[in-house]
Order: sequence, then structure tokens, then C-alpha cells
Amino acid sequence: MDLAGLKVMVIDDSNTIRRSAEIFLAQAGCEVVLAEDGFDALAKIADHHPDVIFVDIMMPRLDGYQTCALIKKNPRLSPTPVIMLSSRDGLFDRARGRMAGSDEYLTKPFTKDSLLRAVASHARRGGDAARAG
Repeated sequence: MDLAGLKVMVIDDSNTIRRSAEIFLAQAGCEVVLAEDGFDALAKIADHHPDVIFVDIMMPRLDGYQTCALIKKNPRLSPTPVIMLSSRDGLFDRARGRMAGSDEYLTKPFTKDSLLRAVASHARRGGDAARAG
């Protein structure tokens, strides 16, 4: 899987999750941007223009659903694929993620393979659109 040069943002209030995602993605050649919560992320997205965004659902201040909805409401950011991260794997949580505009739902703890597969399947679509615009 060639993910070299892709810019991936990981938004999670857990340092452990951010670190493990960063390690997996960096090993695959991605450029990784980390954010601790939705506010931190929204400030960084404009500067970094990530190709794919992973967002944890349960975060203080601004949760993953709110963060995803704000990204998708912004015309410049809306083509960017947003993948929800959650330790809860219920239908309700998945449905809420879809309503907020998320492109995929990944359950924690994720494996290196599931993380990279998610990036690969979304990066091409979102990244091409973002670069063209």
C-alpha cells in the first residue's frame, strides 16, 4: 500500500491513540498532523489541508460528531474524507456518524492494517478533489 506523501490528521484526546496512529501512519510514509480536540483540529486543518481526517467521537469541548459536522459544512473542507474513531460499535453511533457526514467508522482499538486500509480507500477520492480545488 503506497501512502507516501499523504497528509493524515488524527484528532483524539488520548495521547496513546494519537501516538499509535502516528507510528502506523508514519511507517506507511504518511505525513501526520495531530490534534487533541476539535478546536485544536479546526485551527490546524486550514494550515495543513489533510487528505484524510480521523476523529475520535468522545472528546471534551467539541466531540467528534460536532467536529465532523463543522468540517463537512465548510465548502473548502467538505471533500476531505472524515473517518470516525470510537470504542463503541453500536448501530446508533454509526448512524450518528453518518448523519454528521462521516465517510467511515473505525472501531478502537484499531489495527495497523485497518487504519491504513481506511486511509487508502479514502485518500485517493478526497485527496484528488482537494488538490484540484
